[in-house]
Amino acid sequence: MHAPLIGITIHPVTDTDRATLDALVDAIVQSVERAGGLPALIPLGLSESTLRNLYTRLDGLLLSGGGDVHPDRYGSTWHETLGGVDAERDGTELALAQWVAGDTKPFFGICRGTQVLNVALGGTLYRDISEYPEAIRHTYPSAEYATQRPHEIKVEEESVLSRVVGQPVIAVNSLHHQAIKDVAPGLAVSARAPDGLVEAVEIPHHPFALAVQWHPECLPDAPEQRALFESFVAAARKR
Repeated sequence: MHAPLIGITIHPVTDTDRATLDALVDAIVQSVERAGGLPALIPLGLSESTLRNLYTRLDGLLLSGGGDVHPDRYGSTWHETLGGVDAERDGTELALAQWVAGDTKPFFGICRGTQVLNVALGGTLYRDISEYPEAIRHTYPSAEYATQRPHEIKVEEESVLSRVVGQPVIAVNSLHHQAIKDVAPGLAVSARAPDGLVEAVEIPHHPFALAVQWHPECLPDAPEQRALFESFVAAARKR
């Protein structure tokens, strides 16, 4: 059976959270492989033409988690809580997100990947969820978030996410201090947390373009979390 080539974005080697992010990328690679995909890491620093050529050869694109998007990218200003900001990564991933939104290549975003997709299509972010008065806790130490699922999300009916996970409510792990503020035109909300914050978005009428705010790669024993990777890879195989 054809193993689709899945491009996975990575973080800069200078990131202060590199050990944690390395572990997350490793878990994503394992999840993609387990689902039948052929993982390929997309390096930073490529020219636009090289990045575009690489993109065209992919069967699917996955934007991984990591540091914050620079607030300049969504018309805001610096905030003291921002960290892991990298202009090169922003440029690479925003370009990829815009390209994938404009064609039929399957896409899956995780955590930062959700925020990048929203910004790439004209949305904004809460620079820190403290800017959202009703926010519950969404950030947990690395020793906890991998296996603990501190809050549930309500999945929107008739969404791609609903078809994938097959449940109206699921419990998720949580490791994000930012969240979607204004949802970009062209995106639909797929799930929300109990406090109302967006937990998943998708591009309607796209063969498969889904992004989630939690880390399914850290929950490989949960069938609904594995299904996210399996559905994504299956869509890439069909393309």
